[in-house]
Amino acid sequence: MVELAVSLTVLLILTAIAIPSLMRSFRTYQLNDAAARLSDMLKFTRFEAVRRNSLEYFKINNPSGTSWVVWTTPSGSSTGPLVTEKQLLISGIATVLPSGAPPGPASILAKLGATSSLDDSKSGAAGSITFDARGAVTTLAAYVFYLGSTNSPEFGYRAVILLPSGATQIWTAPNGGTWQRIG
Repeated sequence: MVELAVSLTVLLILTAIAIPSLMRSFRTYQLNDAAARLSDMLKFTRFEAVRRNSLEYFKINNPSGTSWVVWTTPSGSSTGPLVTEKQLLISGIATVLPSGAPPGPASILAKLGATSSLDDSKSGAAGSITFDARGAVTTLAAYVFYLGSTNSPEFGYRAVILLPSGATQIWTAPNGGTWQRIG
């Protein structure tokens, strides 16, 4: 009986040590997954514009609280996704943040080039981005979408960059740190 009690005590101590590390890894995974899914939706919208040889719209909307819905539509006027349109829900620990919440984009701009600028007006706000039949963004702006959690900044932030050519990049930054490209 004593051996069983000692074994359980050791097991509980090891579990107490491992759980915070496991939870941190899980939260980081959720943040990386949300950034990858947002990037994939932008790539899908670009692909659809080229495939259909017409304008295609990437839409983002905040239907409630911290949940965000993004979708692809050939119609620029829809206010919500249709059942037949590809859509993605971003919620939970990883949500779309407005500019000013994560670290500033200075280190991203330094690595993209001095002539670059990032439009963060779509991050944390409802709106749309239009892709032309070549798969390029019609406004010739580089957009940034910030992801993270305002309640848990210790897990860091992700930025999904949409370049004017339609290509996407994923960047990461710890709370208060500088941005590094990861994808």
